[in-house]
Amino acid sequence: MRDSTELLGRPRELRDRYQQDGYVLLRGILDPVEVMRIRGAYFSLFPEGYLRPGTAPAAGVYSGQTAPAMPHGVAGHPAHTFVRSAEYARFAEAPRLAELAEVLLDGPVALLPRKVLRHFDRESKQASRAHVDRAYPSGGDMVTAWITLGDCPIDRGGVIYLSDSQRLPAEAGDLERSVTDRPYDPRPISHDLAWTARTVGGRWLWTDFRVGDVALHCPDLIHASLDNTTDIARLSTDLRFQRAEEPVDPRWAVPWAADDGA
Repeated sequence: MRDSTELLGRPRELRDRYQQDGYVLLRGILDPVEVMRIRGAYFSLFPEGYLRPGTAPAAGVYSGQTAPAMPHGVAGHPAHTFVRSAEYARFAEAPRLAELAEVLLDGPVALLPRKVLRHFDRESKQASRAHVDRAYPSGGDMVTAWITLGDCPIDRGGVIYLSDSQRLPAEAGDLERSVTDRPYDPRPISHDLAWTARTVGGRWLWTDFRVGDVALHCPDLIHASLDNTTDIARLSTDLRFQRAEEPVDPRWAVPWAADDGA
């Protein structure tokens, strides 16, 4: 990925970069201490045995022996609980993030209430399929902030972007849904990332994320995540901002749950 941190403080140039690339990667814009505190608070909610004995919750070291009894993100799972907490809300509502979204969308923004939090350990056998966020806007424009809660080198499964895919015609993505492990779901493009790049065109862009980094992308940029092959759990959150004057789709006006069908 191209680093755009040098453009902070030059809003017009940062916005131009966002419009050109479909994303901006910004290094160290969040307080690492606060990010790790949030990470620790989340993993503190897990039952004993899920994390490796003798390690701190913020480290997120998977024990390999115990997993939560319920599916990820449904009622009773720590992620479902945490996104509804005042602690997480304060983090998500940090003025710094809204200010960046306002620069990229060139006007006042509103944070959508449906804020997503996911973690993947090496046994989850799960990652985000190639998809776009176009389903989220209620008619206006939107930007997604992908925030790693902790260091996230490539082998820990960070977000990746398909270069220049935001320039594809809207119908291009529809053609790719023939190769997918979720034929019943019209939203993902494909779980086969190599096939997606060969068929759509472009190349997958990646980076080693560090705690405090944020990537912000437009709703038409094809993106996905990689598998986590390490003992350290990947934790990230997706925050979506849209122009403040636009109505909010009722689907995004309630807290996130992994089984809400949206």
